[in-house]
Amino acid sequence: MSTLKPVLSRTFQLLLVLWAVVTILFLMFRLMPGNPLAAYIDPTFTLEQQEQLIRQFGLDKSLLSQYFTYLGNLLQGELGYSFRYRTPVAERIWMLLPNTLILTFSSLIIAYIFGILAGAWLAWRRASRAEAVALPIVLATRAMPEFWLGMVLLAVFSFSLGIFPAGGTRSAGTEYDSLWALYTSADFLSHLALPMITLAIYSQGLPLLLMRSNMLDVMKEDFVTMAKVKGLSPYTIVIKHGARNALLPVMTSFAISVGYQLQGNVVVESVFSWPGLGRELVSAVSASDYPLAQGAFLMIAVVVILMNLIADLLYTFLDPRISHA
Repeated sequence: MSTLKPVLSRTFQLLLVLWAVVTILFLMFRLMPGNPLAAYIDPTFTLEQQEQLIRQFGLDKSLLSQYFTYLGNLLQGELGYSFRYRTPVAERIWMLLPNTLILTFSSLIIAYIFGILAGAWLAWRRASRAEAVALPIVLATRAMPEFWLGMVLLAVFSFSLGIFPAGGTRSAGTEYDSLWALYTSADFLSHLALPMITLAIYSQGLPLLLMRSNMLDVMKEDFVTMAKVKGLSPYTIVIKHGARNALLPVMTSFAISVGYQLQGNVVVESVFSWPGLGRELVSAVSASDYPLAQGAFLMIAVVVILMNLIADLLYTFLDPRISHA
């Protein structure tokens, strides 16, 4: 019961945050100036047809009534209809979400594997020439705007060298029997490479610096000193003794990074014309497709909140000394 209580408390807190996000999204799109159906109504519609559409979407009701209807629809998984595609928003989001998740997880896995290994190595080589060169480079990549880094890679490896495609998830005219066939094809992987590398270069700074900082603290511990006295190899000291004890904050930061990476995907997906949730969000806002933009915002918020919850639970599970009040 002592373990379950903080879990339930944290879950309740995040549900309140989700409710606040849902409420803000509802008010944000309905209190904006202008008619929310402007992008949906054809200029040839008569006044009666326009009023019929307003009644159809429930915009003739009070704001409070619309709010409770909106909450009820959300509980049933209904996010409305896209003005532009004339299809359910949920259907459109579920179609694009796999592309975004593949891009997010593949880039973060590469970033964290590299960051953990490089961070441990830099901690071992503290105050060396290698550290003096590597740290400014890491900080520079972390400070680079993602869209700028993506455009540089695009100009070099796509437009100049022609090694990778310029955008999309498949070559023009290519069809696949299933999503599995698409995602495991060489064509898809070649399209994935540049946006994935862009996000991985930008993201590796956090795990690298975090791992280096934790390793510097761990390397001062008595058990590391004993390992050195025993004459153990640097690999054994760094990996088996140091890195294992420094990994906890790094691994929990991975879950949080997944949520925040989705926000960075908005820019990168636009640069590489990657058909994901972030690019669709930008397109929906530009086209005044409020239901689709609202659904995309909500999905990103849900993932961010969920990954924060997972990070909290993972930290508590991996280190029983940690408890939430």
